[in-house]
Amino acid sequence: MANYSNSKISTYENCPFQYKLHYIDKIEVDVPATIETFMGSLVHKALEKLYKDKKFMKEVSKDELIKFFNELWKKEYSQDILVVKKGLTAKNYKKLGEKFLSDYYDKYKPFEEMTILGLETEDSLTLPDGNRWHVRMDKLGFDENNVYYVCDYKTNAKMKLQEEADEDRQLAMYSIWVRDKFKDAKKVV
Repeated sequence: MANYSNSKISTYENCPFQYKLHYIDKIEVDVPATIETFMGSLVHKALEKLYKDKKFMKEVSKDELIKFFNELWKKEYSQDILVVKKGLTAKNYKKLGEKFLSDYYDKYKPFEEMTILGLETEDSLTLPDGNRWHVRMDKLGFDENNVYYVCDYKTNAKMKLQEEADEDRQLAMYSIWVRDKFKDAKKVV
């Protein structure tokens, strides 16, 4: 029985030989972390903290959230992290991460747009042939109208257009998983 994921399929589509080396031969390649991946990971951790604290009725101020991000940065940053874009430094990316968190905080405060079912959820969807599809969501929630929300945080410079999101295989599989697990779902966004 196979276990599929979006990253496995994308790797194969990009380069079957790379897929073979990584997933079949299990050859580990020492690839330096990039500043974009590092910054995105810390933004994810900060948002996860925000919603975990909210679950326990602990309010996190915007300043506390950014302070948490900065403490993680100080603790986890190393000079080995690769900054590729000319003219930019790690400091630029740190400021960008702070801006992402500040903008998110301002847009969604008081963070009651939905009831949170899970953060960094992991599960799988059984496919018709018995194989499985790995499901991992940054945030899963629903509202009073039984609209379910699959939230996938992105720290890219460009927002995905709705047409791109509608064609996204990963989001489509997550939508199928939600409808399979939550029969009351009237809509998945």
